[in-house]
Amino acid sequence: MNILNKVDSIRLTANDKLDPSKKGELGQFYTAAPISIFMASLFETIEGDIQLLDPGCGPCSLTAAFTDEVIKRQSVTKMRVDMYEVEKLIEDQVLESVEHCVNEAKSAGIEFKHSLNFKDFIENFSRYIKDYSDENVEPIEQFTHVIMNPPYKKIASSSDHRTWLRDVGIETVNLYSGFVSLALKRLVQGGELVAIIPRSFCNGPYYQPFREQILKETAIKHIHIFDSRNNAFAGDAVLQENIIIHLVKGEEQGPVRITSSPVADFHLDEESSTVTASDMTTRTVPFTSIVNPNDQQQFIHIAANNRDQLIIDKLATFTTELKDLNIQVSTGPVVGFRMRDDLRQDIETGAVPLIYPQHLKGGVNWPIDKKPNAIFVSNISKPWLWKHEGHFVIVKRFSSKEEKRRIVATPYDSCLSGDMIGFENKLNVFHSNKVGMDKQLALGLYVYLNCSLLDKYYRLFGGHTQVNATDLRTIKYPSADMLRAIGSQVESTKLTQKEIDQLIEKEISKMTGDENNNPLAGQDKLEQTLEILKLLGMPKAQQNERSALTFLALLNLHPEGNWQDLEKPMLGVTPIMDWCRDVYGKEYAPNTRETFRRQTLHQFVDGGLVLYNPDKPDRPVNSPKACYQITHELFDILLTFDTPKWKKNLKTWLSQRETLAAQYAMEREMQMIPLTLDDGTNIKLSPGIHSQLIHDIVVEFGPRFAPGAEVIYLGDTGAKEDFFKKDRLAELGVTVDRKGKLPDVVLYWPERDWLLLIESVTSHGPVDGKRHSELAELFKHSNPGLVYVTAFPDRKIMGKYLGDISWETEVWVAEAPTHMIHFNGDRFLGPH
Repeated sequence: MNILNKVDSIRLTANDKLDPSKKGELGQFYTAAPISIFMASLFETIEGDIQLLDPGCGPCSLTAAFTDEVIKRQSVTKMRVDMYEVEKLIEDQVLESVEHCVNEAKSAGIEFKHSLNFKDFIENFSRYIKDYSDENVEPIEQFTHVIMNPPYKKIASSSDHRTWLRDVGIETVNLYSGFVSLALKRLVQGGELVAIIPRSFCNGPYYQPFREQILKETAIKHIHIFDSRNNAFAGDAVLQENIIIHLVKGEEQGPVRITSSPVADFHLDEESSTVTASDMTTRTVPFTSIVNPNDQQQFIHIAANNRDQLIIDKLATFTTELKDLNIQVSTGPVVGFRMRDDLRQDIETGAVPLIYPQHLKGGVNWPIDKKPNAIFVSNISKPWLWKHEGHFVIVKRFSSKEEKRRIVATPYDSCLSGDMIGFENKLNVFHSNKVGMDKQLALGLYVYLNCSLLDKYYRLFGGHTQVNATDLRTIKYPSADMLRAIGSQVESTKLTQKEIDQLIEKEISKMTGDENNNPLAGQDKLEQTLEILKLLGMPKAQQNERSALTFLALLNLHPEGNWQDLEKPMLGVTPIMDWCRDVYGKEYAPNTRETFRRQTLHQFVDGGLVLYNPDKPDRPVNSPKACYQITHELFDILLTFDTPKWKKNLKTWLSQRETLAAQYAMEREMQMIPLTLDDGTNIKLSPGIHSQLIHDIVVEFGPRFAPGAEVIYLGDTGAKEDFFKKDRLAELGVTVDRKGKLPDVVLYWPERDWLLLIESVTSHGPVDGKRHSELAELFKHSNPGLVYVTAFPDRKIMGKYLGDISWETEVWVAEAPTHMIHFNGDRFLGPH
């Protein structure tokens, strides 16, 4: 068990000791093991004498993950860790975690020193930097690595934290950015920092000094984003969208790697020896795609895929700022509880209309029950009321779950009575010097704010759950002439989303001359496909973007294509993934291939949507030519999608679905190879030469050369589950977490107390020197002796690999089952 596994159980204990309300107050959420593993893996260089800083260490999950990474890389003999934590309640858990790190590092031959400080990191570090002088022997830049999950909490301008940071030249509004800024000041040139932080710093004026520090002092190497805002800390009430960022101090900025994942289930992929997550995507982009060189505010744009990048590029068509339009946006000035005595349920003499978010439902619906509809004009309220004329555009600061867009804008034409108007504080209001604007400008603004393109951009651009006036000020807008041109085409404020998007796309096409580059077309196809998968009865686990893209690939349906022009190509997993990248701009990491196969395509086949190897049903399960194709019956139904015939045809298909799926399953079943094991277990192997050879190893090889042998493992057979007696193997001294490195067949021969490790070779290599070493390492704790065997179906295939076979191994050929070829040198069958 590695250090992090031990520390993660300590983390849960520490988490339970905290008052949930205090966790929110401190803004500290402890880092789970999967995230810790990924963060530690991002460091490019871990060698020499390591000086690690872990501020806000909590129960030391990140230090544990980093120490595991140090031990794994075997390039460090000394390391020192400085840890800071303010919560004394978890002192016992922190000390226990540190002890695990010390002991495991010592066992690996690494000298591990540490300093554990139950102090406020910002107070302690800012004082050190402030008091630093040239007479100090110790350099101020002393840390080679920083790993952190800092607290997330706004800090008031009058707070001690704000004062301490200002004393060392740091101006910021949140603890997390203060932590990162201070850590960067103590990081050596070439030193690396990895942090999980909210993405709110990427835009807005409040974080501009922080962005400038990052962009001036470091190179951004890697950014990981999560598809949903609460996935990084699913067990806690975290409202911010988080990112993981990797910075290198003093290095010249180059391309940036961007990865994303729907969930934070990071794990080590054995085959590639890399840390990955389910459905992880990856892309490398030039830095100019992250920060526009002409952007004085230096906003950081993070696009997980090319489709998102197209949205950013598309919106860059608009360059006008609100001040150029002579328009302002303000938070509604009326704070109800401060003017409680002036609030009125209905209009009366001396009162004027008051608009709350609840009044906005497809327009301004006024009056309503259960909310004040008016406000009395008094000496207290009057300064907060505006002139009631012209056209305003109102945006809710908080969007409800039912609303599909973050930005929901409503035009208001001052149609209610009264010469003044009140807007409640949970609204943002577009106005011109606290008066409404002209009608066409307001309608054009209403269309733009409600368009899907802006909504998609805002989700990429903002990490907030609410829409702030500050965010609306920083967005770029169409010119006044363009807004009025759009507004002049609006005959009703009851436009559909499609009508709104068409108006915006039309104006962009006029500007760019490009009528065929709509990044929203791909999103529309994905949403239609998700709807279809749901209607076809696919389980919730297959109602996701990966499955939708797979389905589209098997129809070769491009973003601009239509459902009446479908195709039904036969595609393997890798070509499907390539298609997702090339056509829809979503590049999945290579090690997600098995997720496509096991979590989408298997279910498509079982559900009767897709055929497996329709051209050659007896193709081996491990063949690189394995392929999938939409069933003919479903293909004909899909051609009618979005037509009057669709519902009727779908109903017919659904009534036959179970019959069709059973029919396809029966056809596959007829091709399967039956096998009865030594314990009487009956299994069926997929058709093909590879599975036939595995069958022959059990039926022909075993009884002849290891009579009475027990089958421990059969892999890569195409059966629904690989046959694996995991507990029995553990009894024999071998514990295997993942099956990927096991040989095709493992037999245990009790008579001789031997484990026979057998590779079934039809298209992949034999037990060569490299594979021999891998198996020796995997089975090094085996109590029985080890025998290495390569099995071939015939001597012709054996001839291809004869020069690769390792010494001290055995070779068996199925076409001559009574003979064995010995590469042992000085002994026959048996451990060497």
